[in-house]
Amino acid sequence: MNILLLKVTLMPSVIALVTLAIRKWGNRAGGLIGSMPWIAGPILLFFILEQGKTFGIHSIQGSMTGILALISFCFSYASLSRKLTWLPTLLLSYGLYTITAVIFNYLQLSLWLSYGVVLGCVLLALRLFPVPGNTAITPRRLPFDILIRMLVATLFVLVITGLATVLGPNWSGILTPFPILTSILAIFTHTLQGSDATILTLRGLLIGLFGFTTFLFLQAFLLPEFSVAISFGIAFLVNAGINLIANRVW
Repeated sequence: MNILLLKVTLMPSVIALVTLAIRKWGNRAGGLIGSMPWIAGPILLFFILEQGKTFGIHSIQGSMTGILALISFCFSYASLSRKLTWLPTLLLSYGLYTITAVIFNYLQLSLWLSYGVVLGCVLLALRLFPVPGNTAITPRRLPFDILIRMLVATLFVLVITGLATVLGPNWSGILTPFPILTSILAIFTHTLQGSDATILTLRGLLIGLFGFTTFLFLQAFLLPEFSVAISFGIAFLVNAGINLIANRVW
């Protein structure tokens, strides 16, 4: 009951804070902030609390595969958003996400190789990423949009963590970076501000994957040696430092 209470209070709070950050600092900065492990970190925590630390550690290999699929989602959504409305763009991007996850899960890359491939794919995606036009971005908001985002994110987290026992550590890990927050940001930005704002947001998220990937990668080595709090704390600081550097470079 305590874990369920944590799920239904922590997730909505995270979504609300990230949404407010985007409104204050803009789409690119908001995307970078949104790339931090606000969702994946708690999902991994819930795996550990409900299934044990060993389950959480074994899920990290799958998380690398999930991040590769997330890269394909960001790239495809940004590209397709120029010509399509949010629903077909989302469905096609989810399709590419699934195909990427299945292919790389079949390849069964080692943890170190997966980490290197993810970083290489982020660099390639940034090089080929769509460039936003010069159209002025006019912020628009829906009534109760923060509340809607909070409810959707909480539902996703409840479903993913609830299926952990059935899916096992590998597929649970693959779903850990599932574009929950990314989908919410993409849909609302696409609908309310247009394609250019969506591209800026998703590019910010993509830049943040350098740190996000490292956060999850480090858990494979920190969790066996330290408590969850220390492991997450160290990796979170490394994540934040990498994001600051990546934001200056890209």
